[in-house]
Amino acid sequence: MADPTTAEFSDLLREDRTFPPSEAFRAQALVRDEAIYAEAARDPEAFWARFAAELEWSTPWTQVLDWQPPHAKWFVGGKLNASVNCVDRHVRGPRRNKAAIIWEGEPGDRRTLTYHDLYREVSQFANVLKSLGVTKGDRVALYLPLIPELTIAMLACARIGAVHSVVFGGFSAESLRDRINDSLCKVLVTADGGYRRGQIVPLKQMADEALEGTPSIESVVIVQRGEQAMKMVHVKEGRDHWYHRLMQDASARCEPEPMDAEDMLYILYTSGTTGKPKGIVHTTGGYLTGTYATTKLVFDMKDEDVYWCTADIGWVTGHSYVVYGPLANGATVMMYEGAPDWPQKDRFWSIIEKYGVTILYTAPTAIRAFMRWGTDWPAKHDLSSLRLLGSVGEPINPEAWVWYYKFIGGERCPVVDTWWQTETGAIMITPLPGVTTTRPGSASRPFPGISAEIRNEKGETIPAGGGLLALTRPWPSMLRGIYGDPERYARQYWNKWGLGVYVTGDGAKLDAEGNFWLLGRVDDVLNVAGHRIGTMEVESALVDHPSVAEAAVVGKPHAIKGQSIAAFVTLKEGIFGTKAHLELLREHVAKKIGAIAKPDDIIFTADLPKTRSGKIMRRLLRDIAEGKAVGDTTTLADPSMMAKLKAQYENET
Repeated sequence: MADPTTAEFSDLLREDRTFPPSEAFRAQALVRDEAIYAEAARDPEAFWARFAAELEWSTPWTQVLDWQPPHAKWFVGGKLNASVNCVDRHVRGPRRNKAAIIWEGEPGDRRTLTYHDLYREVSQFANVLKSLGVTKGDRVALYLPLIPELTIAMLACARIGAVHSVVFGGFSAESLRDRINDSLCKVLVTADGGYRRGQIVPLKQMADEALEGTPSIESVVIVQRGEQAMKMVHVKEGRDHWYHRLMQDASARCEPEPMDAEDMLYILYTSGTTGKPKGIVHTTGGYLTGTYATTKLVFDMKDEDVYWCTADIGWVTGHSYVVYGPLANGATVMMYEGAPDWPQKDRFWSIIEKYGVTILYTAPTAIRAFMRWGTDWPAKHDLSSLRLLGSVGEPINPEAWVWYYKFIGGERCPVVDTWWQTETGAIMITPLPGVTTTRPGSASRPFPGISAEIRNEKGETIPAGGGLLALTRPWPSMLRGIYGDPERYARQYWNKWGLGVYVTGDGAKLDAEGNFWLLGRVDDVLNVAGHRIGTMEVESALVDHPSVAEAAVVGKPHAIKGQSIAAFVTLKEGIFGTKAHLELLREHVAKKIGAIAKPDDIIFTADLPKTRSGKIMRRLLRDIAEGKAVGDTTTLADPSMMAKLKAQYENET
C-alpha cells in the first residue's frame, strides 16, 4: 500500500460519530473503570502475572519476564499444560456438564460436547497419538474441516507435549506438503472430506497428493465426516487409520505432560514477502495468558454466554479465539462448519437465533457481504440474544461498522474492533466494551499492558498523525521465532528500529484523543478477506506455469474482501493470452496455493514496468490497479509503456 504518512488517509480521522457504552452494559461489565490502563502501565509484569495466576500451574514461575531483545521468556521456570487449563480444571468444578462446544455442520447435523465429553475425547485421542509413536516435541499436522475433532486434536497434542501445525482446509495439496516438510511432521490428521456450499471438499484426496512428497509422515488418521465421502477415500494399509476405530480402544485417561512455560505449543504458517510461508512459533505459558486475558476482558466473557467466533481454526483467530482463549475461560463455544450463505443468506442469523448466541466475532469481509445482501435477511430472525459484537482480520470501514451496530446489534451491542496478528498471538489494540467510547473505523487503544506507537521511517515517534505501527514492549503471547529460521525472525520483526521494538508491518494513524486507526499492510503482503497472502507466493505460483515468463502481483481495494489480487503476466513467446488461458492460470494458482489466492484480474502484457537495472516497479502497477494517476516514471527503462498498460487495464477490467 501507499506510504501511510500521505494526506490521502486524512479522511479516516474525520469520523466524528461516537458510541459510549450504555449504562446498562457498563453496570454489568467486568471492566468498568479506566484505571485498569494506568495500573497496567505502572507495572506491566505484575498486570500480566495477575492473569497468569488465574490459570492452573503445576510448578510456579520464578521470574515473570526475561527480556533479552529480541528474545523473551515469560513466566520463567513455571510449568503448566494448555489442555488442563482448557478442559480438566473445568471438569473438576461446576462446569463439568456445561456445554463446551455447540457445533452445527453445513448440512444441518449437530453435536454438543460438554466439558466432560471434551475431557474424555481429548484424553482418548492423546492416547491414540501416543500409540502412533508421537512423543513430546514431535510435530503433528492437522488438515481438517471446522469440526469438533480439530479442537480435540489440538488439545490432545497439547496434552502430551506434541506441537500441532494446523493447515487451513482450503489450502492446496502443495501448500500442505510444504508445511509438513518445513516442520517435519510425524503424523497427519485429516478427514475424508468437509462441506462447503453444498459440495464435498475432498480433503483426504488432496492429502494423498501432498503425501507423495512428505517422507517424515509415518501415520495418517482420517476422521469420517460423511458416508459418501468415506466411500471415495483411499486407505493405504499400514499408514492410514480411521479416527473412530482408533478411538474405540483408547483409554479415556491420559496424564498431562507438564510443559515448561516456554515449551512450544504450536506452529502456524503465515504468508511473508518471500515465496516461502513463515512458521510462526507460539509457546505455552505466555500465549495462554494472553489469549485468556484478552478473551475475558475484550469480550466481557460471562459464564452464561454463548460465544461465536466465525473464523476457521486454520487461521490464528481460530486458534486464539475459538479454542485456547474461550476454553481457558470455560466458555460455551459455537462452531459452524460451512458458508454464511448456505443454503440461504440468513444462515448466520438462523444460528444466532437457534442457539441464543450472545457474542459474535466476525470479519469485515463478512459484514460487507451481509450489507450487500440487504437487511431483510437478518430482519427475519430474532437477534435479541446478542449483547456484544466484534470485528477481526482487517480494518473495518466506518459504514460497515455502523451497519453492523444498527442491523445486527440493534443499536444496543458494543462493537469491539480488534487489531492483532498471527505473530502477536492475541489482541493488541481494542476497545474495552464497558469503558471505551468507540468510533466507527478505529480500533481504539492498546489493550492494558500493551505499548504501541506510531513512528516514521527513521523511528521517530509521531504523537498524532500517520505512520508505521510499532509495539515497544514485550507481551506474553508474542511469537518466539520462525520455525527453523532464527535469523529471519530478528531481521524481519526487530531490526528496523532496534531489537527492542517490534515492527508490525502495518500503517496506522493516531488521533488527538489517543485512538489508533489501522490502515493495512505497508509491505507486500495482501489482506484478502482477512487472509494474509504474500504477493511473492502468487507470483511464484504464476511463474511456475510453463506458459508464464514473468508475473507481478499487487493488491487493489475491494468492496467486500478489503483487497483483491491483480496480476500482470507476460507469457512466453508464441503463447496467446486468451480468456481460456486466463482461467487456466487462475486455477493453477488455486492448485498451488488455494482458492483464496486466485487473482481477480489477470492482465497479459508484453512487458512489465522495470527500472534500468531490471527491478519491476510494482508501485506503478498498484497505481493502475487502484485507478490512480500513475506516479513518477522517470526511473523506468521505457516510461511510454505505462499509458498503454493503464489503458489496457481499464479496458479489460
